[in-house]
Amino acid sequence: MRLSAVDLACHRGGRDVFAGLSFAVASGEALTVTGRNGAGKSSLLRTIVGLVRLAQGKLSLEGGDPELTIAEQAHYLGHQDALKPSLTVAENLRFWAGFLGTQAADIHPALTAVGLDELADLPAAYLSAGQRRRLSIARLVAVKRPIWLLDEPTSTLDASAQDRLAGLMQAHLAEGGLILAATHGGIGLEDARKLRLGEAGS
Repeated sequence: MRLSAVDLACHRGGRDVFAGLSFAVASGEALTVTGRNGAGKSSLLRTIVGLVRLAQGKLSLEGGDPELTIAEQAHYLGHQDALKPSLTVAENLRFWAGFLGTQAADIHPALTAVGLDELADLPAAYLSAGQRRRLSIARLVAVKRPIWLLDEPTSTLDASAQDRLAGLMQAHLAEGGLILAATHGGIGLEDARKLRLGEAGS
């Protein structure tokens, strides 16, 4: 599988966020997207997943499911942890599994993977910021999709949770998945290639 971008451009709020951006990421590879605030890191991920209109250029996926869009084969982990406070940890994850097209018979392995198995029956309203982030990450485990688009994935995570996430990312890559991660710092993937969005946003 290979995700390719050629001459991408994004315009938002009357300005060019980035332009002339090209890259490729293949199965088993991770690409970290760095740059100053406002350079377009988040916009790039949102463009790939279809949440922001592509102003110019071409995105293509070789080796994926031809019946599905790129967005349908991708997980997007944004800044906001989309959780329903009144639902329990387990109920939130079951909702997302169903919404993403997988009726997971047992979501507990995913909760165990992020260290939330003992909190499965706790309403999400009582979770800390780091626990909410871990519950969002559990979606990546519960529903298998080859492309992970991660926006500051270690935000609010303590050292232990960051180590867990690094292990999950490494396992995903070992299974042939690919990762694009917008980050200001390291995310625990030493072999990741780097794409820096410059001062002009490209």
